[in-house]
Amino acid sequence: MSRLDVRKTYKLYIGGKFPRSESGRSYEVVSAKGAFLANASMGSRKDVRDAVVAARGALSGWAGATAYNRGQVLYRAAEVLEGRRAQFVEEVAAGEGLSARAAGTVVDASVDRLVWYAGWTDKIAQVLGNLNPVAGPFFNVSAPEPTGVVGILAPQSSSLLGLISVVAPVVATGNTAVVLTSAARPLPAITLGEVLATSDLPGGVVNLITAKTQEVAPWLASHRDVNAIDLTGAAGADGVEWGALEGEAAGNLKRVLRPEVVDGVAVEPDWSADPGLGRIRAFVETKTVWHPKGL
Repeated sequence: MSRLDVRKTYKLYIGGKFPRSESGRSYEVVSAKGAFLANASMGSRKDVRDAVVAARGALSGWAGATAYNRGQVLYRAAEVLEGRRAQFVEEVAAGEGLSARAAGTVVDASVDRLVWYAGWTDKIAQVLGNLNPVAGPFFNVSAPEPTGVVGILAPQSSSLLGLISVVAPVVATGNTAVVLTSAARPLPAITLGEVLATSDLPGGVVNLITAKTQEVAPWLASHRDVNAIDLTGAAGADGVEWGALEGEAAGNLKRVLRPEVVDGVAVEPDWSADPGLGRIRAFVETKTVWHPKGL
């Protein structure tokens, strides 16, 4: 007997929960070949505000956790992602138009990337910090600290590997994140939300909003309780000018990570390349303290 598929209507991931958009709107998600896949909630500027509130509320606890604990949580997320490999392969293949083998390679690389950043959590202070020589009886120590709430425009094309490559370094350093997912390929991002919800990650540390990027990105960029923004996902986003978003971000002197630009056009980087520490450095502040030496 034939049966109808149960088509899921995906929700947002905010504050560790899965609410519908307050707008009540949704949109169809189709495969690279144009086939219907599911419905996704269409987030609004109110959803962005709710996500920022959740991220701010989670910041002190996440930033105050030990680096070792943050690494454990990210590693657990990698374990759960690995356990749902088949689903991610299916979603990446459909959304990005890849073969099952190629999609499997992308998913494996995504798991490895998450493990890689998990391994960096307790090494960042040693690599980016320093004991500074001073002319006096003092200790002078510089140490990296999280910037705060970080807004992220997720890559439009690389729906999983690119997404993890921009989110993991932000949370590995103790920041919290509000992420606008790929508008056309949101399914791996929402499934990642389900992974994070069952991976000991405190609610609000990562918030995922499916929406039209051009509709809500200006509100994220201009939000005065967002401390930094990653504009990588402006590359290839319909109706989005990253320079205008950078201008919006100037309202409260946000840190801005610009997209890569080639011949004046924003492009996505090669996500399969060695990520280096650039994205870790982008969203930490250096705090320097003086302490008198004892006799």
